[in-house]
Amino acid sequence: MGSVSTATAASSTPVHVSVNRPNPVSVGTIVWLASELMFFAGLFAMYFTLRAQVPEIWERENELLNLPFASINTTVLVLSSVTCQMGVWAAERFQPVRTGSLLDVRKWGMNEWMTLTFLMGAFFIGGQLFEYAELVSEGFTIASSPYGSVFYLTTGFHGLHVVGGLLAFLFLLGRSFSAKRFGHHEATTAIVVSYYWHFVDVVWIALFAVIYLLR
Repeated sequence: MGSVSTATAASSTPVHVSVNRPNPVSVGTIVWLASELMFFAGLFAMYFTLRAQVPEIWERENELLNLPFASINTTVLVLSSVTCQMGVWAAERFQPVRTGSLLDVRKWGMNEWMTLTFLMGAFFIGGQLFEYAELVSEGFTIASSPYGSVFYLTTGFHGLHVVGGLLAFLFLLGRSFSAKRFGHHEATTAIVVSYYWHFVDVVWIALFAVIYLLR
């Protein structure tokens, strides 16, 4: 009789089920990036509209672009997404710093990978500024033609987003170095920054294909 009562009480006890809710910071970042995607979609629409209106200008001034140099710059930015993701995986292991030699990348922590990503992003911005200087010296400016306006607006706004990403990396590294204990908050920051950086890289791949490859 006692065992029956015990079984009945056990069966009537509510069972608590854990629910894994999505991180609100990550969700908010994804929603914000969706709005940024609409912004760049507007720039692409402007590019194709003007190109359809004055195709002869595109054929003439497109030859001024340095495709080999832009390809190298693009490769560096794309590879920076790889190093950024390596940093995220280190952050998910709660490994902020390397555990071995600096030359042994297999033992790098988040700080080393994110620092390398920052340097690669800075290289990209430096390359873009160098390209701008070369084009301006040839008389190709934002006011020289509709093509010039679209080129500098699209690549310039993207460059500003890259600079924003570099500032985010500085914030991430500063938070990591100042943290007494590397935990979930620091790892979440790394993941959110990686979302933004991957977005910036994907947008540039599309811009590079449209501006430099689509003749």
